[in-house]
Amino acid sequence: MLNRRTFLRLISSTVAIAVATPAFSKRQSKPNLLIIHTDEHNFRTLGCYRKNLPEAQAYVWGKNAVVATPNIDWLADNGAMCTKFYATTPVCSPSRSAFVSGRYPQNTPVTTNGIPLNDEVVTFSEILRRQGYATGYAGKWHLDGQGKPQWAPKRNFGFADNRYMFNRGHWKQLEDTPSGPRVKARNEKGSPSYNVKGADEKCFTTDFLADKTVDFIKSHKNEPFCFMVSIPDPHGPNTVRPPYDTMFDDLEISAPATFSKGDESVPGWGQKQKKSFAGAYIAKYFGMIKCIDDNVGKILDVLRTHKLIDNTIVIFTADHGDMCGEHARDNKGVPYESSAKIPFVLYYPNKVKAGTVITRSLGCVDFLPTIISLMGFRTAGKEQGRDASELFTKAGAAKGWKDITFMRGTGSGGSVNWLAAVTARYKLVFSPEDNPWLFDLEKDPDELTNFFEYPAYRRTVRFLAKDLIAYCRTYNDHYSNDPKIKSDLAWAAEGTDKYVPAVIAKKPRTDKKTRNTKERKTRRTKNKK
Repeated sequence: MLNRRTFLRLISSTVAIAVATPAFSKRQSKPNLLIIHTDEHNFRTLGCYRKNLPEAQAYVWGKNAVVATPNIDWLADNGAMCTKFYATTPVCSPSRSAFVSGRYPQNTPVTTNGIPLNDEVVTFSEILRRQGYATGYAGKWHLDGQGKPQWAPKRNFGFADNRYMFNRGHWKQLEDTPSGPRVKARNEKGSPSYNVKGADEKCFTTDFLADKTVDFIKSHKNEPFCFMVSIPDPHGPNTVRPPYDTMFDDLEISAPATFSKGDESVPGWGQKQKKSFAGAYIAKYFGMIKCIDDNVGKILDVLRTHKLIDNTIVIFTADHGDMCGEHARDNKGVPYESSAKIPFVLYYPNKVKAGTVITRSLGCVDFLPTIISLMGFRTAGKEQGRDASELFTKAGAAKGWKDITFMRGTGSGGSVNWLAAVTARYKLVFSPEDNPWLFDLEKDPDELTNFFEYPAYRRTVRFLAKDLIAYCRTYNDHYSNDPKIKSDLAWAAEGTDKYVPAVIAKKPRTDKKTRNTKERKTRRTKNKK
């Protein structure tokens, strides 16, 4: 038995420890969350993704045309990576709206760039802020309308420290000033510029934002924190600071095999944009990615130095992909893999086994319910995505899980774009101006063949179409009301006879120059009135 003196000494020691280290105890009980988010990032540029692909898919620009990404690969090797993670809409603002809210873009209502996020949206950061987390954001936001760059938007959606959040732009140089951050590069009129001339490791945007991430971590190392850094690279313009600007100039970079495909392999939504391919363009893209990976390493080193690495969930992902010459296209906006599929890597040593590879189909809309569940908290109940946490922790899906996710093209003011249902193997795409396309990603990873009318795929088409119809009804996706899509969906789900394309009167097409001329005339007329 303890005597009174020993008992009091024990109690005093316990109290002293508790008083001396309250922040440490609090920090240990709640995992930190750090999200490193890039813009327009082709998944094939990451080593961890290449090693999970067949050679022809891993090296689309040539066997030696690769960029090493050891720090991002470390996260995947010691955590989990998703091989089928899709942008719910593969364009900046809609994808970001789904990611932060867990809701489909039409319900945020950010269906295209430039639409502000609804005030009623509860983000993952707001949920964590209510749980006592220090929260912050640095980099491109793109959810507050047309402001450019528009620093520190008044509506911070739970990111309490948003001093270094800017709404729009792919600025190459940033700096601090007595009146706050600003774009460092300026044109002759003094306006912000994308010029990269003179950029160094302090002012180049990727480095600048990584440094702000490091500062936030150091400032909040003794309390639970949630921080998102949104790097505007490797989105164009494809320019980067030295030495990354010349680092890949000697690579032999070839046009992807799909660059020269025949017109019969091109859906209307996937029309070719490019007549020639420039390897130098990809070399600079590689340079931006190498700079990103080096800065990921810098951030990870700070977590290790302060002994936070074991209690911090680190996410590496992007808003959408970049075609980078595949299918004779650049950029994004289409349901092809290189546009719509994005890297998603999650490191969480307390719950996620090193080397986990998740092959089920997921989307940006699934992020919020999944991460909040992994962290042991409840959501606000407004999300529409799925809780996929068991895929990360149990190497299997919850009972009743369906391997399917949904995507949609951009649209505003009632306009309709493409609509898709995606599984790990199949992708079914409907469009107002095309017959449906079914891709078999296992047999045809280059996405050149339409299997929609093949008898052997009838059952697959029916399954995907029925789930797509259910999604549209449940989540108010008006794309299914388009006459062409509605007719095609009905046949795909229930039709028994041979498919007959619906004849829909098409609106006369005008080129961009004609549309712009009409818009200018309309504005001049309104101004006169």
